[in-house]
Amino acid sequence: MNATIRNIGNSKGIILPKSILTQCDIENDVSIEVKNHHIIITAVAPAPKRKGWAKAFKEMAENGDDALVMPDVFNDENTEDWTWK
Repeated sequence: MNATIRNIGNSKGIILPKSILTQCDIENDVSIEVKNHHIIITAVAPAPKRKGWAKAFKEMAENGDDALVMPDVFNDENTEDWTWK
């Protein structure tokens, strides 16, 4: 497949067909590098939404900051009318 290099402001660019982006699992961010006069575009995985949570929870436990705000079971809790499926 051939593509035309286009002017984009002070830069240049090409339009990549959606089918090619899908085949390469590219959604938003890419890594671009040059090797042996070739431009290599690679998909960048999005950062996990909970990045750093494990470390934060570990620090909370070490500092004793992980106590429950409310008890797991209430003293007046009545489960006699509950049905389990």
